[in-house]
Amino acid sequence: MKRRSFITKSACTASALSLTGFSALGSISKTPLKHSFHLKYAPHLGMFKHSAGENPIAQLNFMADQGFTAFEDNGMMERSVALQEEMAKTMAARSIEMGVFVAHKIYWTEPNLASGETEKREEFLDYIKKAIIVAKRVNAKWMTVVPGHLDLGLSMGYQTAHVIESLKQASALLEPHNLTMVLEPLNFRNHPGLFLTGSSQAYEICKAVNSPSCKILFDIYHQQIQEGNLIPNIEACWDEIAYFQIGDNPGRNEPTTGEINYKNVFKFIHEKGYNGVMGMEHGNSRPDQEGELAVINTYKTVDAFI
Repeated sequence: MKRRSFITKSACTASALSLTGFSALGSISKTPLKHSFHLKYAPHLGMFKHSAGENPIAQLNFMADQGFTAFEDNGMMERSVALQEEMAKTMAARSIEMGVFVAHKIYWTEPNLASGETEKREEFLDYIKKAIIVAKRVNAKWMTVVPGHLDLGLSMGYQTAHVIESLKQASALLEPHNLTMVLEPLNFRNHPGLFLTGSSQAYEICKAVNSPSCKILFDIYHQQIQEGNLIPNIEACWDEIAYFQIGDNPGRNEPTTGEINYKNVFKFIHEKGYNGVMGMEHGNSRPDQEGELAVINTYKTVDAFI
């Protein structure tokens, strides 16, 4: 499942040039640059491939060596069982917490859950059943759910009722396994026509579903575009937020490359006592090893809380 083009694009072959503090003569994954972060920032595969190489296990080890204690992988459902198991083993050995993966097929241009069609609902629930198996295999607690496109032939009230009913049925499947689907509102600019767009809408739906297995994924990038007012909106729906994702705007790259004051946002989230994962769902603003080192150093800076 290729949800974000910037996550799935192949990068160039790894450069032999050295990073500052990195030796090109030795294994980069063994360099003493580990940092202790306040929050569980979670890179994804490909973010450090110029530094660590193409192998997913080498990339996980590189992330751990830099001090990252979490990881997310939108495409985990599509990976082979053998690779899922090897990744899970590596994450356990390196004390990396597994973040979200996308649980189902997302309908970007046509309605599915909003339509109330039985076939679409059953398809979605079948994906959830398969996602439970994957979640257990890779020790995941959360999975991303996007309810899909609006049904332009129905009023919003009917659509919302249909989505809530589907999510209630999915929650009944997830609850016995202590797993949580996190609903992600997406912005109108990148994803026009989707049913779920705002944090207050997600909050209303989660309250209606009324399950520990149905919570909010608050993507800071999306909500900066969709509604702004970030800290007050995070505060307003705090009790239903189970996961955050990161990206600056414009550009959807690492913090400090756009307009969002991430140091203040992270400070607020940390002071609220958040102990979950902060998914780094963004691109790198600069290419190659130099850009990857810049991403690492940027997170050290915005995580400082000074």
